[in-house]
Amino acid sequence: MADVNGCCSPRGLILQHGPWAPPGLLGDWARARGIAVDVHRADLGEPLPELEDRAFVASLGDYCNPGDVHVAHVAAERHFVAEAVARDVPVLGLCFGGQMLAAVLGGGIEPAPAPELGWCTINSTDRRVPEGPWLQWHYDRFTLPPGAVQLATSPNGVQAFSHGRHLGVQFHPESTIEIVRGWAASQADRLRALGIEDGDALLERGRPVARAAAGAAFRLFDAFWERAAAPTGITASAR
Repeated sequence: MADVNGCCSPRGLILQHGPWAPPGLLGDWARARGIAVDVHRADLGEPLPELEDRAFVASLGDYCNPGDVHVAHVAAERHFVAEAVARDVPVLGLCFGGQMLAAVLGGGIEPAPAPELGWCTINSTDRRVPEGPWLQWHYDRFTLPPGAVQLATSPNGVQAFSHGRHLGVQFHPESTIEIVRGWAASQADRLRALGIEDGDALLERGRPVARAAAGAAFRLFDAFWERAAAPTGITASAR
């Protein structure tokens, strides 16, 4: 387990599902805010850390979806996230993580009407979720769980929801062009089947807004942290 920031307690926990999907901007945010965070490679099959005294749990992207319970690490994480929700440990779900949170809360996971790949603007009804554009890279989607509050949508469906202190999004606020470039390269055949000949060019279209997207990601993470931390008396450092 890697430590993103060596100070402070209690600590956040980030669940990573492969070397190709690092914490990225979420890790940068934690360091900037002085929030201690452990990163656990959930895909490696090692026992998941204890939930006791966790400030929050964040789940990142994965090539699987939460319905793939025949995959050992997916089944283990589904149980883990359900336990976090039951204990009211705030959960931040990003893409696969948002789908996982939705599934645990009773929402559905289904193929999206069309893949959302590259830079997409969403329609937000809540200040916590900027409209982007955000990096997206998914073929499935979640439906709004019972009792959740819809915060943002796209033509493909729900893009963000809150449920108590939990927040799930379908896009990738943590990712950068450099991170997603690797996903595009590994899926070149799949992209060509969709009529996308140059995945790298698809991503580079967003280069002019990449800095603004990073700032929007920090605002989204700040809003999650403000709501997640306040009930326990934890405070983030000055913004």
